[in-house]
Amino acid sequence: MYKLFFKRVLDFCIALVGILCLFPVFFVVMVILLFTNNGKPFFFQPRPGKNERIFKIIKFKSMNDKKDANGELLPFEQRITSTGKFIRKYSLDEIPQLFNVLKGDMSLIGPRPLLVKYLPLYNEEQRKRHLVKPGITGWAQINGRNTISWAQKFKLDVWYTENIGFLTDVKIILLTIKKVFFKEDINSGENINMPTFNGNN
Repeated sequence: MYKLFFKRVLDFCIALVGILCLFPVFFVVMVILLFTNNGKPFFFQPRPGKNERIFKIIKFKSMNDKKDANGELLPFEQRITSTGKFIRKYSLDEIPQLFNVLKGDMSLIGPRPLLVKYLPLYNEEQRKRHLVKPGITGWAQINGRNTISWAQKFKLDVWYTENIGFLTDVKIILLTIKKVFFKEDINSGENINMPTFNGNN
């Protein structure tokens, strides 16, 4: 009953309250990014949701759009801004995803929505992560986040899809708050982004 009904009710209510309570932070970050990102405070990108249905995720934009001589985007390390590092460090870039939750594309808790180009690379076991809605945070995020391998991350994602429950979600939310507050499990320095998944790592 929780998985089929109450989880969505809680998602909607908590996302709505979160948007209202965090609006001052949302507004301040948006204004800062308007100036530091050439009038582009938000980042939109197609991501696979439940049953691999594609939706557009919304986040605060932490990287610029600088390109090389061939018109290709520069590497992550050369495009992330100082403001971007700050908002990632404190997970402020995730706040706009509350609108994805409100809309129903995402849940507060679930496997993180990854890139569409990864879809053909999953094996059958890893593909199970798409049996539920993706989340702002999840079991993998409180058990290593960017410090664990893709294989470990997917194993944790699949575990969650098979063990969804109210107490599990409460535990994930509380541990997420703790990790954000103490800035745990985020790679330090320039390398704060996960390496590209190629199907073997």
